[in-house]
Amino acid sequence: MPKVSRIAILFVPDNLTMVHTVNEAQGTAQKLGLTLQPRNVRTADELGPAFDAMTRERAEALFLFADVFTISHQHRILGLAAKRGLPTMCTWVEALDCVMSYGTNRFDMFRLAATYVDKILKGGKPADLPVEQPTKFELVINLKTAKALGLTIPPSLLLRADQIIE
Repeated sequence: MPKVSRIAILFVPDNLTMVHTVNEAQGTAQKLGLTLQPRNVRTADELGPAFDAMTRERAEALFLFADVFTISHQHRILGLAAKRGLPTMCTWVEALDCVMSYGTNRFDMFRLAATYVDKILKGGKPADLPVEQPTKFELVINLKTAKALGLTIPPSLLLRADQIIE
């Protein structure tokens, strides 16, 4: 598998959490000798031009953070990435067309949220409920997508995967 050095990131600049996350990622990327190429998008109409810019800038991969925009437009985004031969990594494990996904299972998080709602509806005070962080993270590798892009996933990474899609 060739080493990737230029990674595009799609994000909505109005989402301040994502702006902060991308800024943090920039610092980490520099330490690792990687170049991040952030691409701002606010609407689905901006996706085509964003991918054209990624092509011009010779992005070698695409990284997607989970937010409302990327999740709701994931099929179009992943289709554009596949059309341009860009391997994609996502931070939500339900993104089955990404080459790799690493993150929490959103459905597990929704179930946890339901327990909070139940406690509040039974009279619990939200301020008295503990803040819980995810404890389970999953790595999903899609070999079908990797093969379609001509990628070989190292066996050492496959051994670490919680799920492999063939």
